[in-house]
Amino acid sequence: MKKYSLAARLSLMLSATVMAIFALIGLALYHSLAIQLGLRDDGALLTRIDQIRTLLRDEDAITLIQQKPRLFANMLGNTESLLVLRFPGQPPLIAVNPGRRPLPVITPVAADQPLTLSSVHHFASDDGTPFIAASALTPTRDGSGQIEIVTGRLMSNRTQTLHGYRNQIILATSLAALLVAAISVWLVRRGLSPLRRLTTEANAIDVRHLSRRMPDQAQAELQPLIAAFNQMLGRLEGGYQQLSQVAADMAHELRTPIGTLIGQTEVALSQTRSLSDYQALLGSNYEELERLARMIDNMLFLARAEDASQSIAIQRIDLAQPGEKLQSYFDNMAEEKAMRLEIRLDGELSADPLLVQRALANLIANALSYGERNTTIHVYSKAQPHAIELVVENNGPVLSAEYQSRIFDRFWRADTSRHQGSSGLGLSIVRSIMRLHQGSCEVNSEHGVNRFTLRFPANAANAVVDVSPGHSGKNSERAKSPASAASGS
Repeated sequence: MKKYSLAARLSLMLSATVMAIFALIGLALYHSLAIQLGLRDDGALLTRIDQIRTLLRDEDAITLIQQKPRLFANMLGNTESLLVLRFPGQPPLIAVNPGRRPLPVITPVAADQPLTLSSVHHFASDDGTPFIAASALTPTRDGSGQIEIVTGRLMSNRTQTLHGYRNQIILATSLAALLVAAISVWLVRRGLSPLRRLTTEANAIDVRHLSRRMPDQAQAELQPLIAAFNQMLGRLEGGYQQLSQVAADMAHELRTPIGTLIGQTEVALSQTRSLSDYQALLGSNYEELERLARMIDNMLFLARAEDASQSIAIQRIDLAQPGEKLQSYFDNMAEEKAMRLEIRLDGELSADPLLVQRALANLIANALSYGERNTTIHVYSKAQPHAIELVVENNGPVLSAEYQSRIFDRFWRADTSRHQGSSGLGLSIVRSIMRLHQGSCEVNSEHGVNRFTLRFPANAANAVVDVSPGHSGKNSERAKSPASAASGS
């Protein structure tokens, strides 16, 4: 089906509307004129009968009819009228009928009854032309009886007048529609000029100019559209900047291990080495390759987690179980760091157990990396009216407001010298896990205590598919251990 432009559609609708309005007005005027002309003609016919009544009452009817027959013919005024004077049931005393039309059969009005518009009878001739007629009785002055007056008229002139008026209405309506169509095209095009300006502005926005925004000095009807478009541009700009930053950060992070691999390999190949040197080289390369594999695995997880079409396998879990696993795994690491780990998780939570374990493991690994020695890391749960909170606290340097706002960003680290083996993806994975659960994560740092809070909604919905790499194929065994869960830190 052909799609018309907005200007063409508006012009057609305006023209059709104006034509319909003009047609209705013309139709109303036409019917009003027809009614008025009909009342006028009916009144004229009754006036003629009344004049003949008066004349016959004042004169000797028989003598007048016999001596002045042309008087009655002259009273008709045209050849479309007829007049018959007769005694009821008798042959006509006078019959003026130039058109030789059949005499209508109607009941005369009594002599003592007044003439009203209802006394006029309406007929149609063979060609459809209206014909009106009336009949009345009148007494004569000499008392010879009552004379019946029958008169009528063919409405040819009225029909021609109405036909001419109708044609004028049709012509005027058609011309008005054409005029309105021409004017409406110009008006609509002029009225849609703000849209064309917005189109020009939109065409000027590309990847290099995502910071540009649509002008908001437009008509009120376009303000919601412009506001929505500018909000979309803001989201696109933010997403593009984030994507560019992630690409740059990832390239920077990948360059270090790849550069190390290339440098070590070039040095090893520069001359013949011993077996032990080659073994050391392979061991070092293996560590770098493992780091690359963890980084790629984490990036794949983040990419899947940010896909809104993905869902997770939510189930009712006892928080004590992941707490025991985490305690068992991180105790030795905490002892090596001269720190203590105290995990007190109780109650139940509707969430994905492996993802919850991974988020807590990343937070604990982060606390072990940046916490102060000879302090205790506290991990506990707290029930709220509409949420369940999991909290990880450690003693360490106070984070500034800027650090707190960026700490969950990808590849961001507050202090790179403290943990060179980190990829900077651990806390961003935590944030993605909380988004999958429709929850939130936050950090609060004051008085030497850094508190990370995971807030799960109490009425989490069930899902059927898990986006975690550990839920499919060869990664399934890795995801079951806290070691794999904390690999993104």
